[in-house]
Amino acid sequence: MTAIDDTVRGKRSVAGRIGEKLSGGLVQFVLLVVGALWLVPTVGLLLSSLRSPDEMAASGWWKVFSKPSQLTFDSYSKLLENSDITTSLLNTVLITVPATLLVIVIGSLAGYAFAWMRFPGRDWWFLVVVGLLVVPVQLALVPIAKLFGDIGIFGSVLGVVLFHVAFGLPFAVFLLRNFFAEIPRELLEAARLDGAGELRLFVRVVMPLAAPAIASLGIFQFLWVWNDMLVALVFTDAGSQPITVALQTQVRQFGNNVDVLGPGAFISMIIPLAVFFAFQRHFVSGVMAGAVK
Repeated sequence: MTAIDDTVRGKRSVAGRIGEKLSGGLVQFVLLVVGALWLVPTVGLLLSSLRSPDEMAASGWWKVFSKPSQLTFDSYSKLLENSDITTSLLNTVLITVPATLLVIVIGSLAGYAFAWMRFPGRDWWFLVVVGLLVVPVQLALVPIAKLFGDIGIFGSVLGVVLFHVAFGLPFAVFLLRNFFAEIPRELLEAARLDGAGELRLFVRVVMPLAAPAIASLGIFQFLWVWNDMLVALVFTDAGSQPITVALQTQVRQFGNNVDVLGPGAFISMIIPLAVFFAFQRHFVSGVMAGAVK
């Protein structure tokens, strides 16, 4: 009876191993197919941006595979000559980078304070921050636009940056406070015994440990601000508009600017993709932080 059981277990183990290999291969195949399908619009936009306007109007971008001679960088040359697009790209950088850095710095300081510092009403103030997470952006557009108009920053890059920082901070404080709270108290106490003050403790101990969470926050904030169009439509003028608004303006003249829209849209999309893939390892670590103890 024992020999029969051992034989059955051996057959089951072999069958189980085969099933695991097949399931693993199937999962990898499905993921590869999904990834390839996800990349199709990006590849199509890239190939379209490398074709002339006449060829784009005559046939689809997949015709490039049968006629590679259609590929040209003329559209990108025209893009660099279009002052509206180049200025909007610069404005996008001037809006996105400060809005991301300010949210990371202020959110890190506030998150550390809520996690490890004692001050009156700390828990109540944190509840206020959590409550701000549910405030929709649309609710604040009109009153903040009026406020910015009164103080003279409406229509400027500064106004857009301040708006994004204000609405990015609640999530940043909530995320980083929860991450900082998971740091072992013994580690912080050991640093204090070595003579580290709060600022040195924050810079030398807490921030290096929080690198995955900060990278995740930076990616979220960067993508949100870079791809934003609603806030930019309300708070910018012709001299401060980002690439999303500039491309929307070009769409109104699609027949005359199709050679600019393709490369402009591709550049607008590829930069946040590059940022995401550059920090992908830290992003995954930050998302999984605290999931396994």
